Amino acid sequence: MRLDKFLKVSRIFKRRTIAKEVAGHDKILLNGRPAKPSSNVKEGDILEITYGNHVFTAKILTVAEFMAKDSASSMYEIITESHKE
Repeated sequence: MRLDKFLKVSRIFKRRTIAKEVAGHDKILLNGRPAKPSSNVKEGDILEITYGNHVFTAKILTVAEFMAKDSASSMYEIITESHKE
């Protein structure tokens, strides 16, 4: 699945266009490397996302084309979370 679509379906980002923009500016690392919006993600991948002053690392647990809003957070697990100043 494409990175930008995963970020939208998992509700990490509200809109796919925002996910594309963040990934396009090298603000997302996929397994330690800068990721493009079209990068393929799979179960077990590690995402490091910098958005504004918020930085978090998440592990992808499952990849699904569609997910209900209340269960979307089960697609990933937050490993670390911090705020920049």
